[in-house]
Amino acid sequence: MKTAIYPGSFDPITLGHLNIIKRAAVCFDKLIVCVMVNSEKVNRGLFTPEERAELIRKVVCKLPNVEVDCSSTLLAEYARQKRACTLVKGLRAVSDYENELQMALINRKLNPRLETMFLPSSAKYTYVSSSVVKEMARYGADLSDFVPREIIADIQQKMDSRRDG
Repeated sequence: MKTAIYPGSFDPITLGHLNIIKRAAVCFDKLIVCVMVNSEKVNRGLFTPEERAELIRKVVCKLPNVEVDCSSTLLAEYARQKRACTLVKGLRAVSDYENELQMALINRKLNPRLETMFLPSSAKYTYVSSSVVKEMARYGADLSDFVPREIIADIQQKMDSRRDG
């Protein structure tokens, strides 16, 4: 069975992420969408890693070969534990490629059996990022063109609780 991992912070998952998930899911027997704890973003997220995983589960529940997980371990080791052969990385711009290529080379050094597959973003999602979504949500903007409809209320509720708290 060919297993791939689509790692990311997904804070929150966007339509661009979902597009990559759907496209990658047809390429593998199993796709694990894994919320990774980014050491540069610890305690700065809108949602906890567990909340992010729940939001992703809401969105991918109809994709039978997609699982959702969280991990704070090194990605190459996580892939080894899950017997994954491939990492899936979405690319929006050349700057994404430079960073992701470096990570792919490091992951391959740490786990020589691990390949990285780069999927270019669909054109309509190249400008969408979780950071942009959070900024828009802070101002109460309509998020329907940016995130899956199933989680818009969750994002708005989290923003409201931040404003009140």
